[in-house]
Amino acid sequence: MLSPTGWGALVGGAALTGVGYGFGYAEAAILGVGCLLAVGVALVWTGRSPQLTARRRVTPRKVARGDRAEGSVTLGNTGRRTRRGMEATDRCGELPLTLQVPPLAADAEHTVRYALPTERRGRIALGPLRLERTDPLGLARRVRVFGPGEGGTDTLLVRPRVCLLPVLPSGTAHHVEGPTSDTADEGSLTFHALREYVLGDDLRRVHWRSTARTGTLMVKQLVDVSLPHTTVVLDTRATAYRTEDDFELAVDSAASVAFAAARSNFPVDVLSETGPVLRTDGAGGNDAEALLDRLALVRRSDRTSAAGAFDDLERARRRGSLTVITGTGDVTGLSALERVRRRFDRTVVLRAGAQAEDDPHEPPSVGSDVPQLRVTGLDSLLAAWRWEAVR
Repeated sequence: MLSPTGWGALVGGAALTGVGYGFGYAEAAILGVGCLLAVGVALVWTGRSPQLTARRRVTPRKVARGDRAEGSVTLGNTGRRTRRGMEATDRCGELPLTLQVPPLAADAEHTVRYALPTERRGRIALGPLRLERTDPLGLARRVRVFGPGEGGTDTLLVRPRVCLLPVLPSGTAHHVEGPTSDTADEGSLTFHALREYVLGDDLRRVHWRSTARTGTLMVKQLVDVSLPHTTVVLDTRATAYRTEDDFELAVDSAASVAFAAARSNFPVDVLSETGPVLRTDGAGGNDAEALLDRLALVRRSDRTSAAGAFDDLERARRRGSLTVITGTGDVTGLSALERVRRRFDRTVVLRAGAQAEDDPHEPPSVGSDVPQLRVTGLDSLLAAWRWEAVR
């Protein structure tokens, strides 16, 4: 198709040609014919679609907020002629990226690499890739959009940034049947299963009846079934946070607390005032990764009260630890925590963000025995959490 310059050359050439022939101005006619010929050559130049392939690569496909991620696009010329005058335009979310493509000889490839933005969480759509070929004068252009099957689109998942925290100790009840996961921490509390003897096992655990029946030395696997249950309430109200960075810090804090329990194969519940976010039972090996993937998509809500987050907790029977994460802004509805905190063995409130000197908002009234930790970054979260864990 013609560019705006091409349309101008076409209309101007036609007008000059008509005026030149109509009024006998040879110079005008020659100039007009030249413009028309230039447009014709430009259309022929760009008329044939180049035989190109495109491959996209995102490294890594999942990244923590703030870490480096790189995208690359490889263009290959499968035709028999050198292709010149090409420019590629990619999209990263709503941001257009211009990629310079040098002349490509037959069977040659060229790879363009670029950094991807990871300052904010979420699923970032990449593509589609647009390849534009123009003539030397910029009069005509041909645009090709690569589809999903041609390597034209992809996604990058930016997940919360976490710090490695200890699991907050809490009193728990033992289950007489034991855990359902073979990855639970070993101990000496409950029989879980029989397995083959491994060098170094305590011979006092040998199950002689099974050994005689199978002909293989079998030992009893004893596991610690006191699995701490971690419940995380994340306040996602926009009014609860002074800045977007404070909200991102709150999500990072929630991810760190939940990740600490999930990577130890402990059950975790994450919920907000809009409803449950994710629940894991501690039996899956990918619970920690699933938590980070889900929290990558959490967005601020327009709710006016955080009380809805505690409704399900009031109806259900819970034990273990409860961590409530909010900001330093509006605290409407957080007093509902007082109704449910007695159902848990341990309760902690984290307030993400710096406190202003003229802050009119007071911390929610949840009792003097509930620790309220101020978090201004992941480093301060780690220090405060370690202190709380040994308190």
